[in-house]
Amino acid sequence: MKQQMIESSIRRRALRLGVSTIFAAMLSACVNYAGIHSDKQVAKPQQFETVQSLPPEQGHWPASNWADQFGDPQLKALIGEALQGSPTIDEAHARVAQAQAYSEAAKAGTLPRVDANYSLTRQQYSSTALIPPPFAGTWQTENKGLLSASYDLDLWGKNREALKAAVSQTQASQADEEFVKLTLSTAIARTYNQLARLYVLHDIAQEEVARREQIDRITVGRIATGLDTEVERKTAQANLATSRANVTAIDGSILTARYQLAALLGAGPDRGLSIERPMLGVGDEVRLPDNLPADLVGRRPDIVAARWRVDAMTHEVKEAKAEFYPDINLSAAIGLDAFGFGRFLTAASRTASAGPAIHLPIFDAGELRAQLKGRYAEFDYAVAVYNQTLITALSDVAMQLAQIRSSDAELVDAQTAQRAAQDADQLAITQFKAGLTNQLTVLNADVTALNADQAVANLKMNRRDQQIALASALGGGYVDTSADETRRADAAALANPVVAGR
Repeated sequence: MKQQMIESSIRRRALRLGVSTIFAAMLSACVNYAGIHSDKQVAKPQQFETVQSLPPEQGHWPASNWADQFGDPQLKALIGEALQGSPTIDEAHARVAQAQAYSEAAKAGTLPRVDANYSLTRQQYSSTALIPPPFAGTWQTENKGLLSASYDLDLWGKNREALKAAVSQTQASQADEEFVKLTLSTAIARTYNQLARLYVLHDIAQEEVARREQIDRITVGRIATGLDTEVERKTAQANLATSRANVTAIDGSILTARYQLAALLGAGPDRGLSIERPMLGVGDEVRLPDNLPADLVGRRPDIVAARWRVDAMTHEVKEAKAEFYPDINLSAAIGLDAFGFGRFLTAASRTASAGPAIHLPIFDAGELRAQLKGRYAEFDYAVAVYNQTLITALSDVAMQLAQIRSSDAELVDAQTAQRAAQDADQLAITQFKAGLTNQLTVLNADVTALNADQAVANLKMNRRDQQIALASALGGGYVDTSADETRRADAAALANPVVAGR
């Protein structure tokens, strides 16, 4: 008896060893991904030299209401209107909903599946084929009902990686939506500032018309006293007409800016006609926040979106690798199958099945290797996009800051030149009226004053435009919280028991 037990134990061990050897041999004979890899890595913000260009200034990151700093409630209302009704936002929201649907579909692949089917078939069976009498050559009604269940063991994590990739793509889409909102808000603020610029230039142009009218009146008086001729009069009239044409041109530009704002709001062009004249203030003091390069990656939605796409591609690479390993799917079914209705609900009509299904790729002519190479190429592309997005973001902040500092310095000299030009213009008109100088001197002084006024106005508007662009470059108040949310989502989605292994 003891000898029999020993022999039985030896046979069981030999059987297990044989099965293991066969399984190992099958795996070694299967397709594999040897030699397929990637050495690309996402860039770290600390690896870029930014100390001189982006110095820590103990400033604050923009808040979500960054546009309020300019003190114009109409601007805030326009941005809110656009974020509620613009088709551009609807497009971004639809893309998020689509990504969420893909994520839900991927989650379904990690869970058991249960289906119920019923069919009724009226069929005449052949009397010379497989069906024996008494059914051969007769018409029969077959009723079939089946309840089936299946579950992919996902031993190598293919379905779990697909779910993680889908979740990451959803997070990327949500960051994309925030970037669209930021881009739209920035475009509205900058177009609104352009409208403010046009109104200021319109005021300067109208003042220029008034000065040219004054020169024309003085010229008429000088002609009466013999100091000037009709040549000077015609010159004055030509300059006056040119100034009035400039006012008309600016009026057209103002109307165009209104239509542009209406389009950004997602409304018809008439909406732009009801926008009142902007009343924008100077805005807050410009100072960069500390630890900017490192914190910027969580403040810019475009960087966050690019990072999530890298994460998604990482999981898709793992999913593609899992395709090289065996798939084991457990399935079971129970149902009823009978000819006619009388015997359909009886125990004799009962049918049942259960068992595993194993899929092992052995030779696929290189299809799986090509698929994995494609995933690695997409991963490399996602890494390159992320790195370039990070570089562009750092450069964007540095350029906007440099332009603001340059505008501040230029404005000091421009205002000094403006005051001198205005004094010279007034003095020239006084001397011209008194007959102490000619019209050419007055016109030259007038043109210099006009250019100085326009230069100061444009510098002020440019500086505000750059301030808006800087707030956008710093993320516009966006803060990435998706990492924590994703960890919670992964834990909930993968709560069902799975067999891990590689």
